[in-house]
Amino acid sequence: MTIKIHMNSLGCAKNLVNSEQMLALLRREGMEIVEDLRKADVAIVNTCGFIDEAKQEAINTILEEARLKEEGQLKALIATGCLVERYKEEILQEMPEVDAICGTGSYTDIVLAVKGALAGRRQAYLGQSAQAALEGDRQLLTKPYSAFLRIAEGCNNHCSYCIIPALRGPFRSRPMENILEEAWALAEKGAKELLVIAQDTTRYGTDLYGKRMLPELLEGLCQIPGVEWVRLHYLYPDELDDELLDVMKKYENAIPYFDIPMQHISDRVLSAMNRRGDGALIRERVETIRRRFPDAVIRTSLIVGFPGETEEEFDELYRFLDEYKLERAGVFAYSQEEGTVAARMENQIPEEEKRRRQEILVELQDAVMDQFSQTLVGTQQKVLCCGYDAEHEMYFGRTYMDSPDVDGIVYFYSEEPVEEGSFVTVEIENGVGAELYGEIVG
Repeated sequence: MTIKIHMNSLGCAKNLVNSEQMLALLRREGMEIVEDLRKADVAIVNTCGFIDEAKQEAINTILEEARLKEEGQLKALIATGCLVERYKEEILQEMPEVDAICGTGSYTDIVLAVKGALAGRRQAYLGQSAQAALEGDRQLLTKPYSAFLRIAEGCNNHCSYCIIPALRGPFRSRPMENILEEAWALAEKGAKELLVIAQDTTRYGTDLYGKRMLPELLEGLCQIPGVEWVRLHYLYPDELDDELLDVMKKYENAIPYFDIPMQHISDRVLSAMNRRGDGALIRERVETIRRRFPDAVIRTSLIVGFPGETEEEFDELYRFLDEYKLERAGVFAYSQEEGTVAARMENQIPEEEKRRRQEILVELQDAVMDQFSQTLVGTQQKVLCCGYDAEHEMYFGRTYMDSPDVDGIVYFYSEEPVEEGSFVTVEIENGVGAELYGEIVG
């Protein structure tokens, strides 16, 4: 009888790639992947353990899926990923519902974990995260026309608020020939958009080749037939150099979408965060990008309420966002994570004050996005159709300005059927926040 597997992948895109690799291993073993949890013999929850909200989501998901075991429909429940790596002992001791665990160094043990759990053996697979497999086939969980391409694993930055290096190990680049081979294979299967990811994409190659090799890799990706968008994520400002900008300017399919994790603008706060570079560098990079790419869209993440952040430093961040009007910005209240340097810092800011500052910046950013959307009214945009929304009675999709699940969406009318995964031209008629509305033309 064929074993049926259901995968619930939580957290970041890098975690999603690990989920896809696990599913490929399970399918190779003859197991069937099912979307409906109630039809599964084994449920796998690939967890995130980055901040409190992600941890709580992972725990809630595990407990929710465990109820199906009590009802007799589900035979085994397996937890994998960052929460497992971070709290392995606690999960084993306090969550008897979990039949097996795999840490971030043991994704390739998933077949053993499934077979052992079904045989009644409760086992833990906890290999070294620094030795986790970088390569492997994938069973895509995204639509075939848009695929993530992970070029490195781990992180060497050691930001004072972040636990990721402890969970994912040191930064390790994949060989360029392996990445390009995978990218060609994805394109042959229908990928029109490649979303390039790593914890620090701009550092790619420094460990393998002794220098930054993202420009050369981007050259190779942009020359793959059928790939119309190459979207780079996690470009650190201190390593976002002119060589990379030159390559982006050279190729039309190297879209001018700049995902730059800034976190703050105050020199003192950036130093306390152990971030490379200062506020002047961030401003200079934004100004250079906008000068060289008139259609550039800049996305960032910002943290408010970091330990010791003064009202003056928060005001500096507010003024920066108000002046530079970044098209896409996620604002997060600082999360005091055990095991990090920042968690032990004095002058922790009360939760109420952190939320107040977050709300102020979110309100400002909402206004910035409204203004930006209005500048697009009357323009024609290339849109990747992602399906039909029955509630809106409109098709929907994304422009080059929008990465999936984190940015905006375009709703549009069409008298003729539009194939999901195709590119169309949409004239924008209205915009509210990150949502645009229009009609197909041509």
